[in-house]
Amino acid sequence: MGHDRDTIAAISSAPGRGAIGIVRVSGPAARDLALEVTGATPAPRHATYTAFRDAHGAVIDRGLCLFFPGPASYTGEDLVEFQLHGSLPLLREMLETLYRRGARAARPGEFTERAFLNGRMDLVQAEAVASIIDSASTQAARAAVNACDGVMSAHLEQLTDALRALRVQFEAVIDFGDDVPSTETEAHGAAKLGALRAHLADTLRDARRGARLAQGLDVAIVGRPNCGKSTLMNRLCGEDRAIVTSIPGTTRDVLSVDLDIAGLAVRLHDTAGLRDTDDPVEREGVERAWRRLAQCDLALHLRAPDVPDEGLADELARVTGNAVPVLTVLNKCDLMNTPAGAQSPGTIAISARSGEGLEDLRAAILEQSGATEAMEAPYIARARHVHALENAAAAVDAAGEEFKSGMLELAAEQLAIAQRELEELTGVYTTEDLLGDIFSKFCIGK
Repeated sequence: MGHDRDTIAAISSAPGRGAIGIVRVSGPAARDLALEVTGATPAPRHATYTAFRDAHGAVIDRGLCLFFPGPASYTGEDLVEFQLHGSLPLLREMLETLYRRGARAARPGEFTERAFLNGRMDLVQAEAVASIIDSASTQAARAAVNACDGVMSAHLEQLTDALRALRVQFEAVIDFGDDVPSTETEAHGAAKLGALRAHLADTLRDARRGARLAQGLDVAIVGRPNCGKSTLMNRLCGEDRAIVTSIPGTTRDVLSVDLDIAGLAVRLHDTAGLRDTDDPVEREGVERAWRRLAQCDLALHLRAPDVPDEGLADELARVTGNAVPVLTVLNKCDLMNTPAGAQSPGTIAISARSGEGLEDLRAAILEQSGATEAMEAPYIARARHVHALENAAAAVDAAGEEFKSGMLELAAEQLAIAQRELEELTGVYTTEDLLGDIFSKFCIGK
């Protein structure tokens, strides 16, 4: 790490103007810096209203100073927070004063990195801190808080303990096999391996849900010109984001908005009407629509009774290779005297103009995309977590095969591989490259 004993400082509040701004300091000199800036030794865990002064004694601002002695602090070190008015020039001046007095600029994520290195949290919990900040929906935020509170870590700890215990048993049989009845060893080992597989499968299922929840949904509205795509976009986002006219080809590019549907982050894309055209600008818009469709989690195929739609469903399936689920949305149900709502599996009727059937459409989006299951995730997860759990599950499966063949040495080796995967997850075993990759994606000041 190289800088573990440095005292670091950074602005920890969000960029831009605000009522309050926070400058955070952590390290062995944090208490002394607070004394120099405020003129008094701060009382632990008490908010003190005071003046903050630069190296020449001039008042930078007045606000609150809070001191958290280590190791019972966020970072596990002495930590001080200065709360000022949320003026960026004032915050920068405060930061420069701390730099001149010996602190250095914190790297992205360095406060949380120190919390991990000082044993205040494991690596899964540390990553959850960033997930809380990045959460794009209430559901994702709650799941990230659960991960930060150690819900996922508790499952991983149980799995690691079970792996370790089974390895010890196998290795004891290898060393002292004559003293242990073979039938007892086989029955006990098979039962333990089965329980391990089941626990790993449950954890992997939850991690996949959590990763999907963190990712959110990409949904594209596609259809022929004038079927009501832009009207639907405006209705779903609650404001006039897309231009709506009766002229075919009005939408020339992909327009994207972020929505929250039942607590799940959804990025919705309004695309150009899909048709053959000689207009080079519109043709480029159509090509972009096809490219966006191929990258989405769900397509809303919008159809209208007054717009010919022959062949488009087959073309959607051909272009995506049936890899993108399609929800058929029959628009203008008020013109067809058709009741709004589900018509058949995968088909729903709405009126984008009046808003009829939109609640049913929102529910269908979640159901058709498989997001309903993701919303049941008990904690947030990342692709790294899913990958490690998949590797651990494969190693346990391999251990089971070796066990059946009577190759206890190889079975124990596979269990060691699975244990290593889980320990890399939580940071019991880790590398500087891994930590650098994880914490470099954090914001500065966290």
